[in-house]
Amino acid sequence: MSKVCLVTGGSRGIGAAVCRLAARDGYDVAIVWRKEEARARAVLGQVEAAGRRGITLQADICDERQVEAMFDRTEQELGAVDALVSNGGIIHEAGPLADLDVAVIRRVVETDLVAHLICNREAVRRMSTRRGWAKGGKGGVIVNISSRASELFGAGGFVPYAAAKGGIDVLTIGLGREAGPDGVRVAGLRPGLIDTDMQNDTGIADRIAKGGPTVPIGRAGTPEEVAEAVVWLLSDKARYVTGTVFDVAGGR
Repeated sequence: MSKVCLVTGGSRGIGAAVCRLAARDGYDVAIVWRKEEARARAVLGQVEAAGRRGITLQADICDERQVEAMFDRTEQELGAVDALVSNGGIIHEAGPLADLDVAVIRRVVETDLVAHLICNREAVRRMSTRRGWAKGGKGGVIVNISSRASELFGAGGFVPYAAAKGGIDVLTIGLGREAGPDGVRVAGLRPGLIDTDMQNDTGIADRIAKGGPTVPIGRAGTPEEVAEAVVWLLSDKARYVTGTVFDVAGGR
């Protein structure tokens, strides 16, 4: 029987690479997007080209009801969710905390932390093998995408972003311990400097070209390199891995 993977932020960057590699490894894929429908449909085409089923879902993952609806529709069209990759996120333009508007801070924390809490909560409710509301779930896996920024503490103008990502690390470790008896594994990844178009949102010109050579391995990473780690965590090869966060950061 096919397994089902739901990926938030699946229309671009790391999320899109996860969708492609999950399909390669035999998952049917629900691709969650917020703004970029055309890109989500392109990823769907790649999932289908790999011989797997897929759907695209527009959702604001900060909204509890929309999160519930995206799980509902995935269950209706693909089947119960076996794996959640909680990847959706944003970044703010670099700058000292003292210069940032509170609205920007709130938007970053809502999207980069609160939304992950909501999605993780809903996943455990659906996957749990023991809780009443799950009605006998079959267990599952959650992989949360954090950032190396959480351990670099936002140095370079990204304190709110790093603070939110630090919260994801706590979520991952805490929920991994809490949800083990529910048959749910929870693990996380901290990507470093990754060559995605989200880098354009930092306001730092040529960030990859400038920053890549400063990474110990000598370059920025690719979305596919992060995605390979994600699909390993989803697999039975990682069946004894939970409540932990790994760096995919080239030594940074």
